[in-house]
Amino acid sequence: MNANDIISLISKIREKVNKRLITEMERYGIEGIATSHGDILHALNHRSRMTMAEIASVIGKDKSTVTALVEKLVRLEYVAKERNTTDTRIIYVTLTPKGEELKPVFDKISKEILDAFYAGISEEEKKILFRLLNKIYSNL
Repeated sequence: MNANDIISLISKIREKVNKRLITEMERYGIEGIATSHGDILHALNHRSRMTMAEIASVIGKDKSTVTALVEKLVRLEYVAKERNTTDTRIIYVTLTPKGEELKPVFDKISKEILDAFYAGISEEEKKILFRLLNKIYSNL
């Protein structure tokens, strides 16, 4: 096994997880959003109000990409935007009541996928996997 095999496998895992996420969201009646939208909604579930820059940092996307993703979520009425009253360059994003309704569904989907992801993997193996993936991430 060489580095390309590992990169290919990680890419395939990410692709499978993303497909599963989309399938599960559709099963729960959530349509029209991609996994990147889910990243934003997930971030807002943990911090109720974030700037575009904070969201970009948390989900690892550039601000222009986040802006486009947020605009779609605004159109779908999952999030709302508001300008800072003292510095109008700063835009805050918050979940709407419709967006808040997704939290229990996303929690359930997340648990189902993590249960499948870690099936047959011991706690010790999870720790080793996490440590190794963090080491690879730090190396890059």
